[in-house]
Amino acid sequence: MATSVKLDDDLKSRIQHLAEVRHRSSHWIMREAIRDYVEREEKRESFKQDALRAWEAYQENGLHLTLGWRSLKWAKMRSCPSATSDLVSASSR
Repeated sequence: MATSVKLDDDLKSRIQHLAEVRHRSSHWIMREAIRDYVEREEKRESFKQDALRAWEAYQENGLHLTLGWRSLKWAKMRSCPSATSDLVSASSR
């Protein structure tokens, strides 16, 4: 699928310069920039939707997680044994 994007002269020149120093095409630079932007914005939107669902659930039932338990769960999800053990020992004090 071909798509056309109009760029001002300054941005076009900056992209061309970056492409030259990176030994890439301008097309590759633009495609990567768009891909990175879309991935970042998708993650941001997902986080926003998760937060809205959590807020709605909290309003319905009043249940919530403390920061310590949330951090512990995050550490486990990230497979970081040292962070998990540090949180457990800190919470037992």
